[in-house]
This record gives sequence, structure tokens and C-alpha cells, in this order.
Amino acid sequence: MYDAGKIIIGLLIFAGFMTFPLWYNGGKAAPIPEPKVLTKGKCVEDTAYMRAAHMQLLNEWRDQALRDGNREYVNHRGEKVWISLQNTCMKCHSNKDEFCDRCHTYAEVKPYCWDCHYTPKESKKWASTEGNS
Repeated sequence: MYDAGKIIIGLLIFAGFMTFPLWYNGGKAAPIPEPKVLTKGKCVEDTAYMRAAHMQLLNEWRDQALRDGNREYVNHRGEKVWISLQNTCMKCHSNKDEFCDRCHTYAEVKPYCWDCHYTPKESKKWASTEGNS
């Protein structure tokens, strides 16, 4: 045990590196992003549902539209909605950077929507109106 001092110093340095993210941020989490929406119309479903389950809804839409040929979705309000990411969702959520990427970066997820769909072009109306979805 002639190298006990070196081992203890090495362990302290290792512990410092491993706990650096915790004490550097002081236990504070980043603020939850508030995505910006182009218009203040009604979404397909209510805000709480869309925040919690939009990916499941989009997966169901994909299966209904592409596999079953069903392009009509009836929401919880009883309204019929055309199943289309580009033509339904992107009418209000057209700015991918301000809407999609903010939350996906915060949650550290990488959705595969854009593997098949074109990345939307930003609307010129974007800067004039904003709200929450």
C-alpha cells in the first residue's frame, strides 16, 4: 500500500469529474420551453394531450393513413380532421426551429418525421404572431 496517497488523489479527481455536471448546474434544470405557434386556432386535440401524446398520435395517423388508407381522424370533440402532417399540423406549426426543435432538444429526442417528410419552410407571418400550443 505504498501508493495509497496517489490512489486517494486519483479517486478524488475521478469523483470530481463524475459529479461536475451536478454541482456546476447547482441542481437547476433548464426551463421548459414554450413552443411558438403561428395562429391561435384549435389544435387537433387539446394542449395537454398533444404535449403528452403527440408522437403516439402521429404514429397512429401514419398507420391509419398509409397502412389502412383511412385519412380521416375524429378527435375527442367529435370533429373530423384530415390526417396529414404537412397539411394539417404544419399549417400552425410551420417553424420547425421555433416549435419542434425547441422541445425535442430539451427532451433530447430525435424524431424521425423528417426522414420521410420535407422540412417545412418558415412562414413570413411567423415573427408577427406567437402563442402557446
